[in-house]
Amino acid sequence: MIISRRTLLQGAASAAMVNSFGVRAQSAEFTYKYANNLPVTHPMNLRAKEAADRIKQETGGRVEIQIFPNNQLGSDTDMLSQVRSGGVEFFTLSPLILSTLVPNASISGIGFAFPNYDSVWKAMDGELGAYVRGQIAKANLVVMDKIWDNGFRQTTSSSKPIQTPDDLKGFKIRVPVSPLWTSMFTAFGSAPASINFAEVYTALQTKVVDGQENPLAIISTAKLFEVQKFVSMTNHMWDGFWFLANRRAWERLPEDLRPIVAKHLNEAAVAERADVAKLNAGLKDELVSKGMQFNDPDPALFRETLRKAGFYAEWKKKYGDEAWAILEKAVGSSLT
Repeated sequence: MIISRRTLLQGAASAAMVNSFGVRAQSAEFTYKYANNLPVTHPMNLRAKEAADRIKQETGGRVEIQIFPNNQLGSDTDMLSQVRSGGVEFFTLSPLILSTLVPNASISGIGFAFPNYDSVWKAMDGELGAYVRGQIAKANLVVMDKIWDNGFRQTTSSSKPIQTPDDLKGFKIRVPVSPLWTSMFTAFGSAPASINFAEVYTALQTKVVDGQENPLAIISTAKLFEVQKFVSMTNHMWDGFWFLANRRAWERLPEDLRPIVAKHLNEAAVAERADVAKLNAGLKDELVSKGMQFNDPDPALFRETLRKAGFYAEWKKKYGDEAWAILEKAVGSSLT
């Protein structure tokens, strides 16, 4: 059975109008759609649902947020277009993919920059995050203060473990639709292919690519263990999700409601961070039980390969001295 997008939206809207007792609820004054690319079981969707419930309660039912997970409303690039046009009101997106619209948004994803979560949150809740939010605002989008966590990204493969930079030479790897990923894996001599996340499982299953890279939580919830054998804990990039809003839709909300919506979305982001960190930390054993094999490469080898290939110098030039200085201040060391 093929369900059209119109039918899907109508069905979701109808379902949202019926409360847990099967009684039709009074229509909300503002009914906004929130779209994302993650499975419904991912902590981001669980915490977003929690935030939506709290927003509805605190606004006295005036604001209702309907959640459309798992690329129901299209690919990342489709949904970015929709949040810009107002087709959806809210959307969460990796800063690295957002860089197709806001070039300097991807600076938080520079390869092998952050050694641990402490350095990530110091940067993203501090000067680096404030800088990126300022860049996003220039693109006529509203962005919440707290970035949600996706986690440190690991490399998976169906053919071999990635132990040294040499193992990436000629390696066919799926990367998101973002210049930074393509640039980094090209510097390693890989063969990166930009593929939207909705098509990743099929691309791996049909061997269009041999591997991909994502945090363990996504490897698990998207069941990539069914089509991948090796997990190399490269920790090569930290990735998150900015919670974006269509500016016109945001400004339609009365001024007394905006702080309520923002408060609960930001609180949910902080709670989701703890969820993802806990989930990623506990997933190794689960993925091993699914047949995956783990190894722990030395990140210093990969960082040095990127430095020699001119990767950091190239991106410092692209981002500009101001942005790069903020990044290096956050990570506490010179990358170039």
